[in-house]
Amino acid sequence: MKNVFHASNVISLIILTAFCSFSAHPGNHKDSHGKPINDDYKKLQTSISLSAAVERQLYFIEKNIIDVAEAMPADKFDFTPESLTIPNSEFKDVRTFAGQVKHLATDNFSIWSPVTGDPLRSDITDVNGPASIKTKPDIIKYLKESFAQGHKAIATLTDQNAMEMLEFRGNKLPRLDLVFYALTHSNEHYGQMVVYLRLCGIVPPASRPVKN
Repeated sequence: MKNVFHASNVISLIILTAFCSFSAHPGNHKDSHGKPINDDYKKLQTSISLSAAVERQLYFIEKNIIDVAEAMPADKFDFTPESLTIPNSEFKDVRTFAGQVKHLATDNFSIWSPVTGDPLRSDITDVNGPASIKTKPDIIKYLKESFAQGHKAIATLTDQNAMEMLEFRGNKLPRLDLVFYALTHSNEHYGQMVVYLRLCGIVPPASRPVKN
């Protein structure tokens, strides 16, 4: 019983911290372009639950990543920093921009599927995603579908099942661990995508001046 009580306290602290941090900043009521955010997010702002706290995190991570993917021109989707031959840099054999997006989306599916209980997509055979998905529109569609899986997964999250152990890549991890892993992994690749965008002379949407 002591372990259950301790886990419950940790979860409550996560919820309270996330709620306070988002409620305290009125700027969070607008997106990166200064436009009002949608009604679904406004509802999340007033909800004090574990799933709502995590959903708020996913909302902004998803928006930033999709904005960056859409900002990269189609003819630059095969760009890699290796092609710039920057002195003293090390970009040999890194993924293309398209490869970054597809890998991120593929791992989204891989991590979220055990949480939802859905089987992994049949066209996913490795960490790089389906070879048949090649064009910018198809890659972005694949990316958006992977985040839809994330929203479905987070909707299953409750105080009661957060520490439920799930099978994942030969191990067992708590449901909450997998949820946070998906978010941090997405943010890791968002950071790389931003660098690719800037190396192509494009300012990431989230860094552009807010228009009044």
